[in-house]
Amino acid sequence: MITIINDTPENVAAFCASGEITKEDFENVVIPRVKKKVEQFDELNYLMYLDTDLENFTAGAWFQDVLLGIKNLSKWNRAAIVTDKSGIQNFTEIFSVLMPGEFKSFPRENLYNALFWCQNGNEVQS
Repeated sequence: MITIINDTPENVAAFCASGEITKEDFENVVIPRVKKKVEQFDELNYLMYLDTDLENFTAGAWFQDVLLGIKNLSKWNRAAIVTDKSGIQNFTEIFSVLMPGEFKSFPRENLYNALFWCQNGNEVQS
């Protein structure tokens, strides 16, 4: 299931993924919210907090995620992936080279820092 994370900066589309993730999660939750943010701000600042393993994403969900990236290719500004999985963190760093905009991974305990970075482009000083 994907849910919207509330109480986030206005210019950030923030989501939490937990349990099994399906194509419908992207169609019904992610895509409408992303579309609204792009229309409102003409750019996409995106955060996905992963509270599940990647094997819980169905094939349809992966396809929807790819479509989201392609449709909004020129609108990506900043995208944060919040996870403690080192494989996903490494993939995010590699993926950032291929996509326009900035992509960055953050450990789960740094959710606030990830939101601040999505909003402002810099991190909170510790």
